[in-house]
Amino acid sequence: MREKEQNKSGLKNLSLAALLTGLFIGFPFFSTTALAVAANGDPVVSEKDVAAGLALQKSFEAISRAVLPAVVNISTTALVSTSPHLPPMFDDPFFKRFFGNPFGPGSGQPPQKHVERSLGSGFIISSDGTIVTNNHVVKNATKVTVLLSNKKSYQAKVIGTDPMTDIAVIKINSRTPLPVVTWGDSKNVDVGTIVLAMGSPFGLTQSVTMGIVSALKRSNMGIEQYENFIQTDAAINPGNSGGPLVNLRGEVVGMNTAIYTTNGGYEGIGFAIPVTMVRQVVQDLISKGKVVRGWLGISIQNVTPVIAKQFDLKKNSGVLVSDVLPGSPAESARLRRGDVITALNGMAVEDANDLRMHVARIPPGKTAALTVVRSGRTMTIDVKVGELPKKLAMNNRHREGSTGNFNNVLKGLRILDLNGEIRQQLGISPDVHGVVIQAVQPGSAVEAAGLRRGDIIVEVDRKSVRSVAGFVRIARRIPAEAEVLLTILHDGRHSYVSVSP
Repeated sequence: MREKEQNKSGLKNLSLAALLTGLFIGFPFFSTTALAVAANGDPVVSEKDVAAGLALQKSFEAISRAVLPAVVNISTTALVSTSPHLPPMFDDPFFKRFFGNPFGPGSGQPPQKHVERSLGSGFIISSDGTIVTNNHVVKNATKVTVLLSNKKSYQAKVIGTDPMTDIAVIKINSRTPLPVVTWGDSKNVDVGTIVLAMGSPFGLTQSVTMGIVSALKRSNMGIEQYENFIQTDAAINPGNSGGPLVNLRGEVVGMNTAIYTTNGGYEGIGFAIPVTMVRQVVQDLISKGKVVRGWLGISIQNVTPVIAKQFDLKKNSGVLVSDVLPGSPAESARLRRGDVITALNGMAVEDANDLRMHVARIPPGKTAALTVVRSGRTMTIDVKVGELPKKLAMNNRHREGSTGNFNNVLKGLRILDLNGEIRQQLGISPDVHGVVIQAVQPGSAVEAAGLRRGDIIVEVDRKSVRSVAGFVRIARRIPAEAEVLLTILHDGRHSYVSVSP
């Protein structure tokens, strides 16, 4: 009784700011039907002053009631094989040089097996029990268990997975129709859009967090091969993976998939796959059992200011072709290394990721019109799009040149002529000319630029290099503080690396 009296009298001294703060952090000062009252019976604040906040609160409650029944908890069991634990000495290169790996393949030592369990989330997209989640939630799973909002548990079957986008489809068999989510459109999502993230963080089922969309089209995060993430500050934690990201209409606009963290938990930056991509992949997985993607057969990278200057481009936009794969659709269409693609089917190309995403959506066999700048001249090249080969599907990231900072192009580099022995060791064909990087000085700017031992430098400022002497001759003509563009061959692929003071 005393505690209640103290709380009641304490309301007299609460400011409006404190009350509104209580509204948004969960203190029960208000309900949707009545306002708190002071000791004399008058409202602490008028209903007019808090109407907007109460309306927003009411909408959150309504959205949660509508969507949560279709949000599920997923737990998996997987049997994982690992190599036997080795003492540190066995990882020493000196030891391996003389003794090899005594526990490696052919050693007779069986791999160790252990059971891994993981938790994730998902959402029901059809009343027959079809569920969407992340590939990493069900990857290698021998048993997938789905817990519904009504606490009923089912064993699920994996229908299909797409590791390149981290999307998977699973299915449970229910005797009664199940609640489903409503699809939204990620085209209607913008920076500042209010969103709710739903799922089972740390196994805490039916959890909801609120935030806004912080950024769009996040890519090159190193998370998946096809990235076009929605960034949000709605709290996403381990276990939220595969859960829906929902707008104020209760529509799914994304699927929670990853977080940026230094401690393993929420730090204000989470990523969701746009619903447009989710729906396309899900449709392919259900109808075809796999995802079919368009393919040109080129390595690409963004146009930087240094590249734009070297290629005499008017804008720092478009995509630079750094390599053309033999036998690819691009080679058949006579695309060349050094071409800059500025548009696809009449639509401007913003960057390398933008081009990859659009090409992937083109059905194989269709013809795509590329607007290309070559040696200062703009032309249109028609390419018959192929299907992304399976062997390239998991090794198709374009290597983008990094920007370094050095005063002399030779500083921090030790280079050698290509001879027969080096060609054999690196698998370099006789028709490739250049110099090989023997060493990169640790901590140097060229190391920061991304140059590595074994890289082949084939051009300096778009001038061919055939020997160390030729390299030095070209380098001496470059002012100490000038920007430099190197053409590098690494693992059989060309890329442009821009360096500037």
